Amino acid sequence: MAANTVRHTGSDSRRPAVLPAQAKADAIRPLVPWMRWLLYTAAVLVLLAGFQLFVFTGRTGTFFAWTIANPLAAVFLGGGYWASVLIEALAGRQAVWANARIAVPAVFVFSVLTLAASLMHLGQFHLGSHFAAGTRIVTWAWIAIYVLVPLLMLIVFTVQARTPGADPPQSAPLPVCLLAMLAVQAIILLGFGVALWPWKLTPLLAQATGAWVISLGVAASHSLLERDARRLRPAALGYTLLALLQVIALVRYPHQFEWGSASGIIYLVFLGTMLLTGTVGLASSVRRATQSSARN
Repeated sequence: MAANTVRHTGSDSRRPAVLPAQAKADAIRPLVPWMRWLLYTAAVLVLLAGFQLFVFTGRTGTFFAWTIANPLAAVFLGGGYWASVLIEALAGRQAVWANARIAVPAVFVFSVLTLAASLMHLGQFHLGSHFAAGTRIVTWAWIAIYVLVPLLMLIVFTVQARTPGADPPQSAPLPVCLLAMLAVQAIILLGFGVALWPWKLTPLLAQATGAWVISLGVAASHSLLERDARRLRPAALGYTLLALLQVIALVRYPHQFEWGSASGIIYLVFLGTMLLTGTVGLASSVRRATQSSARN
């Protein structure tokens, strides 16, 4: 017993001492529980909003915070909400912060811009006593959510940023062609956003749509910074779903779309690049994960 103890002690004496603080700094930064549950909660909220717009498209006067007369515009917004379900829920499932953070800046920017648009056009919201009680509850819930979510995200992000640890090394670098497409998409989304949509918009609807467009531009720009398909998996899935939902929207309301216009053609091409970007990013992530499992 004594000999074993001596050998064990001697072996340990040759190893460099690792202080607790250093060990924490060298560890991988985890996704903190508060951020995980905030992402899960956001996923549930956007799921409900997607039902209001994508399913009950013609009844926004009853089931939504304000009335959207243009059905194609309503399902565009609904598709955005439903695509966000995947992004936020999958981000919330990640154990490592680096693999989840793609969802956070885009959600924060979207929430802030949507709150600003809502406050600028409160007169169009279903707040008056002539609206049904259920409709007013939905409207007040909308306003409360967009007041609370950005505030909570700032607080929780502060906790997340102060959590010790480092990012894991990049495991699935993005192909050059995919980086190029993301760069073009970021420029278009951030620079021309609302001007690309080939349907007429009211100021409130234009700003609500613009919030989605800008947040997608933020996500595309963020992807260029991450440059790792594994870290972008939630966004890749959401991007692919968003493109598919917008195709469904066009099939549902083809008469609302200006197919022969320049803006309409640009929009269709852009949808194609979104679908390609999402699927290539997802395929790169899965392929690297499979290769890593095979090596192990």
